[in-house]
Amino acid sequence: MRKQFAVIGLGRFGGSVCKELYKMGHDVLAIDSNEDKVNEFTNFSTHTVIANATEESTLQSLGIRNFDYVIVAIGENIQSSILCTLLLKEMGVKNVWVKAQNDYHHKVLEKIGADRIVHPEKDMGIRIAQHLVSEKIIDYIELSDEYSIVELLATEKVANRSLIQLDIRAKYGCTILAFKRKEQVIVSPLPDDLIHLNDILIVIGHKNDLKRFEEEGL
Repeated sequence: MRKQFAVIGLGRFGGSVCKELYKMGHDVLAIDSNEDKVNEFTNFSTHTVIANATEESTLQSLGIRNFDYVIVAIGENIQSSILCTLLLKEMGVKNVWVKAQNDYHHKVLEKIGADRIVHPEKDMGIRIAQHLVSEKIIDYIELSDEYSIVELLATEKVANRSLIQLDIRAKYGCTILAFKRKEQVIVSPLPDDLIHLNDILIVIGHKNDLKRFEEEGL
């Protein structure tokens, strides 16, 4: 389904989001106060605008409240990020996703109603660290302080055994949501489904349980 996105701030993070959404076939309005940055995205967005997104009249003139999502990716200027987010929520934008610079910034964004707050550098740092400490971990998504989703490589220890034989939920408190086998993705696998060597298991659970499963179960 084609959606309408507005990306405010075309730095590394905002620029990457803008390009990817456009490549996926969505309508993307790219906004930045820097003319050079805006010119870079004429071929990677549906529309581009040179504008100060901290001015309410400017946001209104862009029809910003009509967009499905607005991504605030303003760089180092925390004050501008906060003011822009506040204006967007006051104008009734339903989905405002904001890049946070630090924990203080995050707390303020929460209080003014940001719908989703992301820490790109922190999140990527966590994922890279998880890769570094274990060859079995393919990817890692932190859901909260306690729970995560992790992609684990199936070893010989679990290969050619069914989910019911492994009984991972009872033994480790983890749940296999799906597994990937080459180009095939098996969602909500059945108890009798066999795991093959080098399948990628997508597992959800408490961080301690996931760690135990990775160390003992694989």
